[in-house]
Amino acid sequence: MSKVRRAAHAGSWYSDNEDDLRNQLGTWLGKVKASHLPARAIIAPHAGYSYCGACSAYAYRQIDPTSVKRIFILGPSHHVRLSGCALSTAERYQTPLYDLPIDTKVYEELYSCASFESMSLDTDQDEHSLEMQLPYIAMVMESRRGEFSVVPVLVGSLSPEKEQYYGNVFSRYLTDPDNLFIISSDFCHWGRRFHYTYFDKSCGEICQSIAALDRMGMNIIENMQPAEFTKYLAKYQNTICGRHPIGVLLNAIETVRRNGNGYKLNMKFLKYAQSSECTSASDSSVSYAAGVLLIQ
Repeated sequence: MSKVRRAAHAGSWYSDNEDDLRNQLGTWLGKVKASHLPARAIIAPHAGYSYCGACSAYAYRQIDPTSVKRIFILGPSHHVRLSGCALSTAERYQTPLYDLPIDTKVYEELYSCASFESMSLDTDQDEHSLEMQLPYIAMVMESRRGEFSVVPVLVGSLSPEKEQYYGNVFSRYLTDPDNLFIISSDFCHWGRRFHYTYFDKSCGEICQSIAALDRMGMNIIENMQPAEFTKYLAKYQNTICGRHPIGVLLNAIETVRRNGNGYKLNMKFLKYAQSSECTSASDSSVSYAAGVLLIQ
């Protein structure tokens, strides 16, 4: 019997009822235009769907399921210390819609690099950054049910050198049109409870300062500049929880461009949102952004 990672956050972070979940995701997706098809990578948030589900739809709507056989999911580690990247010990990921099989062949290829470790099933199930992408994946890929696999990767607190290393590892998968990358990340976590209260008063209200700070980082990501993104994070300490998975993607893009194979890459953010509008020091919020990478 195959080892299954259960949907540990279903019923709390999102609905565990198949019909309710399907209707909710379908409603959000139905309100968004497929303006940037076919996505080869997306950046999507991983908070509870009541907060970020509508924003995520802007990224997921850009996926063309007919061209995807394999989905890499890169999410940050929130609960365990990790200096590299870790792979799941499960064989399938459960969702309220249907289970998603893990690509064991790609896992074998990654393990052969000797730079990937395994995470325990408990660690896997505790981590919401991977799980919150799964129902959306199941929804948009339903026409290909049973014909695609997932490659979940838990990304630790990587140095710039390690982001470059893992970016190089994943670059060859990024250029394969059968593959899709999902980068799981929220943006600024603002407020005393997050120990982050950066405020540029010249922007206006606190929420406007947060938006300007996030937009600065998003512009660097759109320009696909990993070194500049590292400098930006060092300067402003913006609490982008998926900064390391984003860094891995940016370095993978840079490797592709450096190899000069004639690929045309375009990164664009389609939606930005905040969980609430902060106007005083006692407020708090989390920012969400939906981005898409096209490769021609």
